Amino acid sequence: MVVRIRFAKGPKVGRKRRKNKRIALAFAAILPPTAFSAGMLALWRIAADLSWTSSFAIPSGIFSHWQVWLAGAIALQLCARALDRYGKSGDSATS
Repeated sequence: MVVRIRFAKGPKVGRKRRKNKRIALAFAAILPPTAFSAGMLALWRIAADLSWTSSFAIPSGIFSHWQVWLAGAIALQLCARALDRYGKSGDSATS
């Protein structure tokens, strides 16, 4: 005896990318001020090393180096640019 079970065809599964693009645009808007803050911390650390300002807020550890803050600022700005391009890709209304 053979029993066959037939399932009805359900809705097609599709990927909704619009929500991801909105989140990407939201993060793209938040990251540049954060990158600016990291750049200012790098400049503050350089100024503290040259004795132009008082001591830096973080005296020791990995975040006490200006190179880390500058690299972080550059990385944040590049991520913001990439997220902005992703969020606006394929959208003729914003182009």
